Amino acid sequence: MQGIVIRMLISMLGLYLASEIVPGVRIEGTGSFILAALLLGIVNAIVRPVAFIMTLPLTIITLGLFLFVLNAAMFGLVAALLDDFTVSGFWAAIFGAIVVSLTSTVASWFIGPKGRYEVYIDRRR
Repeated sequence: MQGIVIRMLISMLGLYLASEIVPGVRIEGTGSFILAALLLGIVNAIVRPVAFIMTLPLTIITLGLFLFVLNAAMFGLVAALLDDFTVSGFWAAIFGAIVVSLTSTVASWFIGPKGRYEVYIDRRR
């Protein structure tokens, strides 16, 4: 349970950074950040794998670049489901999804699968 809460807080941080950095991405209110992070997790867990399988040939043809479009579509889907979360267009969705992905990736370097801060020590003899 602790891992889910930590991951949701990381998603909220990524959404906050996207709303501050990317022009065209706007989220209003703390409740909207919480709901957007929760919906983003649900959409990425349920809808994204189905969409990935359906678009796999296109992803292979574009050498994986279509995954940016797929991530932007999931970002835009969450924005479409919430009133206080707006994305002004395709490029705003692409850059917003990139910011959220980068934030999650960097945080995942330091947080293990159970939601704990982990440090690995490599001792050489």
